[in-house]
Amino acid sequence: MPQDILKQLIVFDFDWSLADQDSDRWIFEVLAPDLRRKMKNLKDEIQWTDLVAQSLRELHARGGTREEIEGALRIMPFHPAMIRGVKTVKANATPETTFLCLSNANSVFISTILESKGLQDLFTEVITNPAEWDPSGLLKLSRRVDPSGPQHSCKVGCSPNMCKGDELDAFLQRHKTQFDRVIYVGDGSNDFCPILRLRRRVQLADMVFCRQYRGLQKRIAKEGEEEGLKCQIVYWAGAWEVEEIFSGLPNTIDTP
Repeated sequence: MPQDILKQLIVFDFDWSLADQDSDRWIFEVLAPDLRRKMKNLKDEIQWTDLVAQSLRELHARGGTREEIEGALRIMPFHPAMIRGVKTVKANATPETTFLCLSNANSVFISTILESKGLQDLFTEVITNPAEWDPSGLLKLSRRVDPSGPQHSCKVGCSPNMCKGDELDAFLQRHKTQFDRVIYVGDGSNDFCPILRLRRRVQLADMVFCRQYRGLQKRIAKEGEEEGLKCQIVYWAGAWEVEEIFSGLPNTIDTP
């Protein structure tokens, strides 16, 4: 007989998943293309979060302002269909949906963009790299996992600044909620680790909404079977498709 899905967790990566651009790169493409080129040349030599922090210092030193950065963030591409889709899911009484953001961007970039789209109350938590404005207008950014402290022990290839799989497990442990379904929306290779934590049960599988033609799809194809990937995979290319997929999700499961 049918059984209702009463509670679900939807986990979003931010760049190229919820948003239609990469916030780290976008800022410099808009405000300082030469720094963007420098980042591209140095990305294999300097840890990415450290490189973004270094580039923000350079931008500030040449006169880049908080107002300019916030202005660039507010105009970053963000599809209206994604906004509609997540707002509709959030507003639905059944299933009750909790949203989690799990991102390698930073707290200031994400909060500024979410507020500009009217999504500041979407997420129960935003787990990302910490950032803050200092009085001079410099945006100070650091890794979530401090390089001078204990490091995560991920064996799947997460960046040193964060293991998204560990962060997802810790969120579930903190909240103690039995979610009937977990959905992960991601695009990059660093989203591979957390989707390995998703489940397949007799009647229902957790789901990954994987953006096509990017790193996560490549890792699923190359390593998914070997690493024991269990969840259901749904591929998408445009944000309008995510809205469509959300609207078509079954909210009941058939039980024996």
